[in-house]
Amino acid sequence: MGKISVFDCSVIDLGKINFEEGNLTVVENNSNFPFNVKRVFYLYDIAGGESRGAHAHKDCHQFLIAASGSFEVSLDDGKYKRQVFLNRPNIGLHISPGIWASEVNFSSGAICLVLASHNYNESDYIRDYSDFLEFVDSETVSKKR
Repeated sequence: MGKISVFDCSVIDLGKINFEEGNLTVVENNSNFPFNVKRVFYLYDIAGGESRGAHAHKDCHQFLIAASGSFEVSLDDGKYKRQVFLNRPNIGLHISPGIWASEVNFSSGAICLVLASHNYNESDYIRDYSDFLEFVDSETVSKKR
């Protein structure tokens, strides 16, 4: 089994239910969603063009949705890089553990909704890029054994 790649991070259409008054999108645990949600948070009031994130997780999966406005997600697995543009509230990006991710180029008034597989745990975060590169190298070695 190989290491996680930026190409394993998938864009998922959550679907929407249309009403005369607007639309509804549902996320439920134990459904076709890629993990059970234990934590929800959102980023907002970020100045247009600014960035957030710039870290990886050892175990936590995240699912990012542009609840309002738009932003890009920069993904990095230590070898390959990929940009994903999010701008619809029924479309999200599943980010696997072991991927360095940054949210960049926020539109003015954007809201980034994050659904996470784990409760907050500072020891799950990798906040230094050189530490991240060491982590992915060690993960590759341990998975080859």
